[in-house]
Amino acid sequence: MAMTPEDFDKPVVDYDFSKATTPKGLIEQMASAGGFTATKFAEARTILNDMDAAIKAVDGDATKVTNWLSFPACLCATGTRGFFVEALKRKMFNVVSTTCGTLDHDIARAYKHYYHGSFELDDIELGEHSLMRLGNVIVPNASYGEIIEAIVMPALEDIYQERTAASDKTGADVWLGFGSVHLVWALGERIGTPDTLIYWAAKHRIPVCIPGITDGSIGAQLFMFRQKHRDFHIDTLADEQIMSDLTWDVETSNALMVGGGISKHHVIWWNQYRGGLDSAVYITTAPEHDGSLSGARLREAISWGKMRPEAPHVCVEGDASLLLPLLGADIFSEPFEV
Repeated sequence: MAMTPEDFDKPVVDYDFSKATTPKGLIEQMASAGGFTATKFAEARTILNDMDAAIKAVDGDATKVTNWLSFPACLCATGTRGFFVEALKRKMFNVVSTTCGTLDHDIARAYKHYYHGSFELDDIELGEHSLMRLGNVIVPNASYGEIIEAIVMPALEDIYQERTAASDKTGADVWLGFGSVHLVWALGERIGTPDTLIYWAAKHRIPVCIPGITDGSIGAQLFMFRQKHRDFHIDTLADEQIMSDLTWDVETSNALMVGGGISKHHVIWWNQYRGGLDSAVYITTAPEHDGSLSGARLREAISWGKMRPEAPHVCVEGDASLLLPLLGADIFSEPFEV
């Protein structure tokens, strides 16, 4: 990259905390103060604001603008779930890619509490009391497996009876075209509450794709339900069709990706078929030296055709449970009526 000394003409400016009285004001000062991740964080806020403006300009029309959101389930065991709920409520994103545990935590926390703990607790002792530790969050078994089974099994039975009665097909053919996207909507309509992702996904018909739908407590419920109804199944390729339809002809495709794994990969994988994402923000704590997708920076996606070379993009290294609430306090600061 050719450069000259004259290219560096933006001075570093100290924070004036008397003026940093709002999240917006603080993030704006980050852009001038610089200092490693702060600069990237301010750039991420700008890209996300542009993404939000783009989808609002077309009234959420997914044939014109597709805003992707991907994240791992662990964040939904924390209050950071509120960022995702608010984003779907406001229709900032019109397609989501996540993991099975998101359904687990989203449904469980609608009916039972999780609790504060610490990383240093004795896991043997916790296990003796039927308490499970997710980082520094304590998940009683009564707030997880027990409540999920109690709530989800009757909902699945209702879904089964309704779809079977409405179909002119029989057996396993009844479930062709019924993917995790449709399962999320069906559950959201039946057991979702306004503080849940599934509620707003169902209300706004936002596709929530869970490629690893069997990898969690909900997956176990689906497996057990099939022991009763042997014709029941989830058509995972129906989800792929939805993502294909969202990708091929859309004019603009943007993404906020938090963490890596299957959630992130489904976003960048499908966008390679249109020449790559048009803009993206990536938040991760993973290093890139081990070759993992979690650690892979967005510049690596350019070599695969999954990110356009000219696309605005930034990778912010940091804990999403800290960064997303700061972004939300800025982006979602204006009152919103559904």
